[in-house]
Amino acid sequence: MKRQTLINQVKEEYASIASHASQQHFHQTTTEITPEAYYENLLSAVISEIQKGTFDNCRSGSEVINKVAADKSILSEWNSETNHYPNM
Repeated sequence: MKRQTLINQVKEEYASIASHASQQHFHQTTTEITPEAYYENLLSAVISEIQKGTFDNCRSGSEVINKVAADKSILSEWNSETNHYPNM
């Protein structure tokens, strides 16, 4: 139940972030990936890690997002070459 709650919170947070990035016309110049695609990829990787228990010690979706923003290497499915953006 706790993992599902984290997943729901993370989805809401990333939807808000992606919406804001779109409004600011933020896009990646080296890969031409849209903000929406970037955050969908990131969300998928984060959800996978939540399901594996990587973030079981986190108390909120915001805490998960902050950890990921600080160090994307904790995401085993994250490919920094194709999904690279500056830290959020």
